[in-house]
Amino acid sequence: MPLIVRTYPVLPGKEADIRKLAAELAGPRREEAKAFYKSFGVDRESWHYQETPHGPLVIGVTEIAGDPVAKGQEYAESNRPFDRWFKDQVRNLTGIDPDVQPLGPPSELIFDTQGETAVYNQT
Repeated sequence: MPLIVRTYPVLPGKEADIRKLAAELAGPRREEAKAFYKSFGVDRESWHYQETPHGPLVIGVTEIAGDPVAKGQEYAESNRPFDRWFKDQVRNLTGIDPDVQPLGPPSELIFDTQGETAVYNQT
């Protein structure tokens, strides 16, 4: 199953707000979030908060069924109420516009290990 891995900067002063968003998705908006993820073929998504010398980051890891690029485009074009609300949250907390970069800032896989095999992706 394809993975989408991306890193979002957390805008200054928004550190607590990113945690509030996660709590809202896991709490009062849980059912909406489940339907949202399911509609885009997402089997699992996890967010990882990381403090760095350059500021805080949120690393998102998404397991997705189907073509990630096609699903990302569907997401970018969606204006369903919850989808619009979610994209507005992402934009306000990170400065990344999901309508423009639906899969977040581009990532390049440079190393992967699975079982006994390690792969270095040299480009």
